[in-house]
Amino acid sequence: MTLPPLLAQLLTPNKQSAVFALKGVISMVLALFVSMYLQLDRPYWALVSAVFLQIRPESGLVIEKALCQISGSVVGGGVGILILAFFMPYPLLALACLTLWIGLNSAASSMVHNTNFIYAYAMSGMTAGLVIIMVMADPSAADGRAVFEIAQSRISEIAVGALCAMLVSKLLWPVTVKDSLRLHSRNVINDTLEYLSLELDSNSTHEQRHQLADQILETLVVLNDDSSAVAYEGPEGAGRSRAANLLCNKVMSLLAVTQIMGRFPRNHPDLVSPAFGRLLADMRTLFIAIAEADSYDESYRQAQELRRALLEHKAAYVNEAAIVNRLSQTAVELVADLVMVLRAYNALENRDQTLLKASKLKTHRDPLIGVVNGFRTAVVFVIGATIWLSTGSQAAIMLMIMPVVFSVMFARFSLVVLTVMLRHLLLGVVVAIPTALFFGLGLLSKSSGDFEMLVLVLAGPFFMGLLALAERPTLPYGLGFCIPFTLIIQPSNHMTFNTEVATSNALGLFVGISILYWVFKLITPLDGQTMQRRLLKATARDLTAIDFQRRPENWFNGRMGERLLRLANYDQASGNSSRVMTDLGFTGLNIGHMSIRLRRRIKNHRNASVDAKLSEWQRVLADTYLMSARGTMNSRFREASAGLLRAVYEAKEPDAQTATIEGMFERMALTFERTAKTFHHA
Repeated sequence: MTLPPLLAQLLTPNKQSAVFALKGVISMVLALFVSMYLQLDRPYWALVSAVFLQIRPESGLVIEKALCQISGSVVGGGVGILILAFFMPYPLLALACLTLWIGLNSAASSMVHNTNFIYAYAMSGMTAGLVIIMVMADPSAADGRAVFEIAQSRISEIAVGALCAMLVSKLLWPVTVKDSLRLHSRNVINDTLEYLSLELDSNSTHEQRHQLADQILETLVVLNDDSSAVAYEGPEGAGRSRAANLLCNKVMSLLAVTQIMGRFPRNHPDLVSPAFGRLLADMRTLFIAIAEADSYDESYRQAQELRRALLEHKAAYVNEAAIVNRLSQTAVELVADLVMVLRAYNALENRDQTLLKASKLKTHRDPLIGVVNGFRTAVVFVIGATIWLSTGSQAAIMLMIMPVVFSVMFARFSLVVLTVMLRHLLLGVVVAIPTALFFGLGLLSKSSGDFEMLVLVLAGPFFMGLLALAERPTLPYGLGFCIPFTLIIQPSNHMTFNTEVATSNALGLFVGISILYWVFKLITPLDGQTMQRRLLKATARDLTAIDFQRRPENWFNGRMGERLLRLANYDQASGNSSRVMTDLGFTGLNIGHMSIRLRRRIKNHRNASVDAKLSEWQRVLADTYLMSARGTMNSRFREASAGLLRAVYEAKEPDAQTATIEGMFERMALTFERTAKTFHHA
């Protein structure tokens, strides 16, 4: 009988999960000991801080998160002091300013993708809230010195938890980001090679290709996010970070070029000559051989062999159509990108000073998403503040603080995923409440009160909660258990063991997470179709800006990475098996790369007339892209292409670089016509 994921994780954990949980318990015990030794006001916030740092155990990520956590807390504490300095006599105005600050942090967190940076915004909002609310809850603290002391205490507690977790991560059974990067890189390279062979396989299905493309994009985004943290792992870290960025960037180029090579024979088999058909077959065979190679050296040798074979094919062509000549050159460019991907992978372990610096994949920043997320988090806080002002209950403080943190952290997930995560989080809270009451009131109240006894009683529940936290499918259960368990018991130097206080804190946490769940259900982002259209418009804007970039290919790849993943996620959520919007996103990537390669072809032919025609052509290209998404073909594209071609030939005699331009224009026109036809009948 197969156990459910949570029971399987708790009853039959693997060695990695057990070590993770043990390290987590040690870091939390150390954080509690240090904060109690320093006589900090609320040591349990150090425990909360240590728990959050356990979510990703790799040393570089823990260091990065610790720095984000401390910096976010310092900024939040400073803002809390500033708000109280102006509005201490006016509590409603102070709460209004705090609501605005929390909303701004939530909106800003939507503009980044890295989980650690999102967490910095969450801590900034939470610390400001703690400072202001605790001052307002205790009228005797309403003076400048007391405000500063409260802010200092909150920042100190959070910093102690972060530093203790960072120390344990580095010293005990360390897990490195470097190993994670190499694993993700190897997976994404193998998936990309498999995808290349699928695109060139006439028997592959649309679903197979998209499933693999989605997997590649997801891994690329994870790899890109982790690349910043590897810089904290010794002197070689910065070089590994650059190598990971280059690998991500060049895989995006491979995806763009592969789409070109794959779509052409599928959609225009009448234009595929026997010679070009043999070239595609040889490419597919060698892609499979590279994927099956046992070592980097063997893979690199196979890639170089493929490059030589393609050059021989190209040299043997006689009287081939312009579009076939262009695609043959595209195949050579594809292999050049593949070689760079393999070199970047090797540089994750062995320094390669000849690698060029590449742009990171950028987060797609949509102000509309930021507004919705900021408003939603502000609503969660306002509901909690209203309950607190109405009842004056200390438990309502928990209702105001923790749901805000979870709202910021979970905002980037889709509604379907988010609903499941919040349900699991709420279940963790439900389990944490009786467990905390039993251990806190039943066992600790009868103990000697020594630190050793406190640790012995709490270690078991924390270990089980951290086991759940160790794996992604069960992570929300662990988070929902560990944080409420800590906040209900509130371990410190002077524990009161008050049943009424503990029960009210538990109720506040449960109500707060419940409110968060329903606010997320009621206030959702705009529908997927609207967001997809906005993503396509952003792509069109980037197409018109390509000529203004110093390194356009790196820039465009960086802009398109997460954008494609979002399009794919919206398509998956809609249940539309045709995946036409994802296809359109890849079309945008393709034509962007074609536009960049066009500029390379005509760089020796550019003059004022060519530049004017190129600028006009680029605008028409972006307009045609958007029109094809509406099911119409822009007749001006062929006219603009012909005008640009004439200007290039008038500027200078055609050469080997410009010979394939006509084929490039024809392929793009065919792509737009096919896309317009697809959406016209959709």
